Formats: sequence, C-alpha cells, structure tokens
Amino acid sequence: MLYPELFKSMEAVRWNMGTDIPWDEYDASKLTDDQAYTIKMNAITEWAALPATEMFLRDNRDDSDFCAFMSVWFFEEQKHSLALIEYLRRFRPELVPTEEELHKVRFEFDPAPAMETLMLHFCGEVRLNHWYRRAADWHTEPVIKAIYKIIAQDEARHAGAYLRYMKRALMNQRQDLGKSARLAFAKIGVLMASAHRTPQALHPTNLHVNKDMYPEDTVQSKLPSPGWLENWLDNQIQFDKEWEGKVSSRILHNMSLLMETSFATVQDLNRYRKTLIKDIAPA
Repeated sequence: MLYPELFKSMEAVRWNMGTDIPWDEYDASKLTDDQAYTIKMNAITEWAALPATEMFLRDNRDDSDFCAFMSVWFFEEQKHSLALIEYLRRFRPELVPTEEELHKVRFEFDPAPAMETLMLHFCGEVRLNHWYRRAADWHTEPVIKAIYKIIAQDEARHAGAYLRYMKRALMNQRQDLGKSARLAFAKIGVLMASAHRTPQALHPTNLHVNKDMYPEDTVQSKLPSPGWLENWLDNQIQFDKEWEGKVSSRILHNMSLLMETSFATVQDLNRYRKTLIKDIAPA
C-alpha cells in the first residue's frame, strides 16, 4: 500500500494556517480590487475538490489504497480553499464566497476511466503548481504572495503522489491492465502537454464532465464570473508560451521516467501512443 507512506511524508511537511502564514505582514496598499477578486475565484475553484473526491471514490471502489489517499488530498485541497477564504475574511470580507457560491461547484461528474482520470489530475496538479507560482509573482501584497507559494508546493507534492499510483498501475501483474494504463497515460499526456495549441486552459476544472449539463458542465462555468480564468491567465498572471512550455516539459519529463522512454516533444509521446495502440489492438 502507498497510503501509509504518503500520509507520513505529507504529515511531515504539513503547514499550519494559523502560524505558517504571515498574517501580520498584510499591506492593504498593495492589494488591488482586481487582485482580490481573483482570490475569491480561486477559493471557489479549490472548493471543487469536493465533487472531484466524490468522483474518485465512486470510480475507484476497487482500490481502497487510493481511496484512503483521497482523505489526504481532499483535506489539503479544501485547506487551500479555506486559506484563501480566510484571507478574504480578514482583509476583504465583502468578497468572501457565499455558501451558495461554493455549493454551486458541487455537481456530479460523469463516470470516466480511472487511469485516464488519474493522469488528467496528475497533469492538473503540475499545471496548478505553475499557475500558483505565477500568481505569487503577480501579486504585490505580501500575505497572499506567501499563501500562493505555500499551496503551489502542496500541488507539486500531490502530483508526486499521483505519479506513485501511476507507477503502481504500470506494474500490475495483469499484463492487459498494465498496458491499458500505459495507453491511458500516453493519451492524456498528449492532450495535456499540448495546451499551447488549444484556445482553452487545459485543467480538470475547465473541462466538460457532465454531458447532460453541457455546455455548463465545467467547474469554471459554475463560478460567479465564468470567464475569469482566461483573463487571469492571459492578462493578469501572464501565463504565456514560456510558462506553458515549462508545464509541457514537466509532463514530458515525468512521462519519460514513467514509460522508461525519452520524450523530447509532444510528437514523440504521440508516436509512442500510436505504437501502444498497435500493440494492444491484436489482443
């Protein structure tokens, strides 16, 4: 089981919201209205760990180890939301999300293949780590800069934990399951490492997850300002091609380690994916 080791490692570096955030360093003159509003949007987005956890538990009923790890992931993701809400409560109380606004992002996700979802969320954590690092650079107020740096580190650790479960899947004693997991990881890897070619931000909260609710079936579509994410990325934190390249490189690097094959470009990974399809098809 991976859960006991992951719990221990994350417990060792867990931060305290009361003592590890420099609340006393708040400088009101360095927080703009636009910046404060993006904090609210991120707080609501982080709250969507709730329906994501419900999805993971439903679609991984046969994997108690992974579901147990969800207790750690869910706690830390909701803690991110709570830290951002606490910041607003202290310094911009008029922007604190209402319970109705938070509850709106809790809706059912359609069932999906567990390995594809695992890879999707691994890539999502990698991307979120980079988004929050840019957010920390963009903000000028010291306390929120510190908060974004702290939660960015959490997202990197979450990506590492998901990667452990991905490695375990490839070692499955049933060869067909190991091969299907390999193909799922390559398929989603090609998609998520190609974000610079798509008009939308490729993150789990910005993807369609419930066909009966389409097109309002993304987490972002449930926010008070559904279009805020693109503006935040393009015009505020300026998540440009250079930063997209960093995300892509990180995904390709980890896929290279995972598959024990070198992928310098998305095209390399896509060619590998096609060879997997040919290899699995006869079986």
